[in-house]
Amino acid sequence: MARILVIDDEELVRLTIRQALKKVGHEIVEADNGIVGLTLFEEGGFDLVFCDIIMPKKEGIQTIMDIRKIDRDVPIVAMSGGGRTKNTDFLDAASSLGANRTMPKPFDRAQLLAITASFVPNAA
Repeated sequence: MARILVIDDEELVRLTIRQALKKVGHEIVEADNGIVGLTLFEEGGFDLVFCDIIMPKKEGIQTIMDIRKIDRDVPIVAMSGGGRTKNTDFLDAASSLGANRTMPKPFDRAQLLAITASFVPNAA
């Protein structure tokens, strides 16, 4: 079982990830913004982080950069639907600033599970 941190301001996205990954045995911890996400991450013990890019209070690029200052090795998957403009250039920036993978939103369950499995084994 992996302990996975999901940082996203959209409840539906967190719910989708939580349901899919709990079903295969992972523990999910959620944050609705980068400030809360970073605080949770500092407590330690995460095997994987999913981080949205466009969020209020603390956006994802800065959150990813801050996580990298704490832990250079934890896998980070940056997510974005591009916000109001639907521009996914943010994902390219996230990759160059510390994300190991990107996942455009919307995503499907199979894509989520495949990306997760590439970093952590399924527990179920």
